[in-house]
Amino acid sequence: MAKYLVIVESPAKVKTIKKFLGANYEVAASNGHVRDLPKSSLGIDVENDYEPKYITIRGKGDVLANLRKLVKKSDKIYLATDPDREGEAISWHLAQALKIEDKDINRISFNEITKNAVKASIKEPRKINMNLVDAQQSRRVLDRMVGYRISPLLWAKVKRGLSAGRVQSVALRIICDREDEINAFIPKEYWTIDAILNVKGEKKPITARFVGKAGQKIELENSEQVDKIMNELSGAQYIIDDIKKGERIKKAPQPFTTSTLQQEASKALNFSTQKTMRIAQQLYEGVDIKGMGTVGLITYLRTDSTRISDEADALARNFIKENYGDAYYMAPDHAARQGKKIQDAHEAIRPTNIEILPSQVKELISRDQFRLYQLIWKRFVSSRMANAIYETTNIRIAAGDYRFSAAASHIKFDGYMSVYMSDEDEKSDAFTFSQITKESQISLDKYDNKQHFTQPPAHYTEASLVKTLEELGIGRPSTYAPTIGTIIARRYVIKEDKNLYVTEIGEAVNKIMLKSFPSIVDVNFTANMESLLDKVEEGSVNWKTVVRNFYPDLDESVKAEYKENPEIESKGFCEAVTIRDFPIRDKGVDLIVRRRKWYDKQNNRYFSDSYDLKAEETRYSKEFAAFLKGVYGDDSYDLPFA
Repeated sequence: MAKYLVIVESPAKVKTIKKFLGANYEVAASNGHVRDLPKSSLGIDVENDYEPKYITIRGKGDVLANLRKLVKKSDKIYLATDPDREGEAISWHLAQALKIEDKDINRISFNEITKNAVKASIKEPRKINMNLVDAQQSRRVLDRMVGYRISPLLWAKVKRGLSAGRVQSVALRIICDREDEINAFIPKEYWTIDAILNVKGEKKPITARFVGKAGQKIELENSEQVDKIMNELSGAQYIIDDIKKGERIKKAPQPFTTSTLQQEASKALNFSTQKTMRIAQQLYEGVDIKGMGTVGLITYLRTDSTRISDEADALARNFIKENYGDAYYMAPDHAARQGKKIQDAHEAIRPTNIEILPSQVKELISRDQFRLYQLIWKRFVSSRMANAIYETTNIRIAAGDYRFSAAASHIKFDGYMSVYMSDEDEKSDAFTFSQITKESQISLDKYDNKQHFTQPPAHYTEASLVKTLEELGIGRPSTYAPTIGTIIARRYVIKEDKNLYVTEIGEAVNKIMLKSFPSIVDVNFTANMESLLDKVEEGSVNWKTVVRNFYPDLDESVKAEYKENPEIESKGFCEAVTIRDFPIRDKGVDLIVRRRKWYDKQNNRYFSDSYDLKAEETRYSKEFAAFLKGVYGDDSYDLPFA
């Protein structure tokens, strides 16, 4: 009987997919990337047309060794990594590392981890999409160039351990620019006059806002202007000049994309972007539900598209008809979000099975998983429902030559809001002037005059920063969370009550980047670069062309910075250090380490990067643990063994 091997990224998927495919299929995980650029050097051969020098990631040797054994035993291999450019690149690296010939490559992908989706993908294998691979390669190479060429300058000028990045440095600049706006802001005084009016026959008074004279809006800028108007209003008779009634339609929201999910989870659940992505990943890969086993609750979480499959759309609309009635059903007229930046490879984020209600799984999954699933479920269901309808009333009131206005609205038909309400929806006015007519008698109760000052722009939050990055075309859905995580981890910004504040280190780094590498932190330059990288993904631009045009300018800027700053001088490499009997696969080998070195003339010191052979969450073999204890001279090391 034939034996098939399916390779996925995450171990969390193994059990679920194995259950779907049966005994003839072996399912194994690569645990993410297996090859990458080396950490100890640039890893890009600039003299050989910028060829990347990929190596096996530390700790992945055993993973690859196990996969090679499984490949030899298998009649057919399926590469089932994630359905995006990062997943495509992992499949390509796996094929290279496992020496799978092109004719034997069977690349499959699925937008949701369900039995139907997985089995359907097995029936339609394809070759690796090299456009997607090249799009990932180009981003990885460009990010490495920026990080490895500029970061040493930051170490010398500010402090060690800092970094620059193609997207992160622009994000930092955007936050710094907002801080500058806030600091430079000069408040401007303005006033409002509200007339509290009694209406005969109404239980509650109404509040009307001063707008000016007939056909002329008047801005109230100071107390003297207010006093003059108040004198002229003395003894004025208030009459209803005009009443306009109408309807306002509030459209049902689109289902979530990655960025809108991050924004809404931040506002509604107070989740950081990283937390949102981590929990969404769990919901996608599958959670253990009593009586159901491991179930993937949502579709793939990295997407720019609001498109929904015809099948999911039809099921959702039937669900709405059955559970909410025909009035809440909306004919399928939602257009998918369009635009040149949209990567429509897969659907919007939605529940894999609309019949799995949040209430059914509330006690079976973690609180955070439930809250995010409920948000996604409600948003998706509401996106297929009828629009909400508000009844609106606008009243114009005359007081001599002056005019006041009052407006009110209330929900006439709740539509999608019966399922999902955003903060904006919840703030809508529920009051109405249903009993007021042009003949209604009104009288002044009192005036409410208030002084106000214009407010500076708000500090960025994670949600508003994600929105801004998306609007500017900087980065892509998969980059927002790690970008924000990096600038917080580097202490460039701190987060307080959701707001992001620039630190002194962040200001120093931004100033250096603005002065020495203005193009790197230029919003338009970065957005144009993203467009080029999208064209690589489309296959219309060669990825090497992008790199060839980028690196020489970067190299020139870095060299110029060293030249203009004579206190910093490159000194090549430190003397090589040889670690003998380094344990690899039960054998002792010589490990040679070379570190790049710089000289700080101002402080008369040499500096270089340091390497720690210990890393968080790493599991060690007993042999390597023993080796580390010998190197560091610390027998009390509590190392987790693999």
